[in-house]
Amino acid sequence: MFRDILQKMVDRLDGGLAGILMGFDGIAVEHYSREEHDGKEGIDIQTVGMELAHAVSQMRKAVERLDLGQTAEITVRTDKLVILVYVLSEEYFVACAVRPEASFGKARYVMRLVAPQIRADL
Repeated sequence: MFRDILQKMVDRLDGGLAGILMGFDGIAVEHYSREEHDGKEGIDIQTVGMELAHAVSQMRKAVERLDLGQTAEITVRTDKLVILVYVLSEEYFVACAVRPEASFGKARYVMRLVAPQIRADL
């Protein structure tokens, strides 16, 4: 069920590479990689997700200490890819990796569309 949602999210994006539903404990609930699906070697979204879980947890703590409210989204932009993180709850987040030339504004929009579906099924 979650894999289908992640696949639709990634496949709707030109330049979409992978998506993951992850717990802040570093355990992946489900993931999808377009390259793996196409039989090519893709990004290791599970390892990326594990590292993100720790980094996003630390960012959330910093934001709370600064009394800035709750973290909703985080974007990590590198020369090889852009990773968008959307916080679903205290325990889970969804992340999407896209190519740097992709429209990550559209990726943010698509993630906001799928978030209620994922929350309802969690």
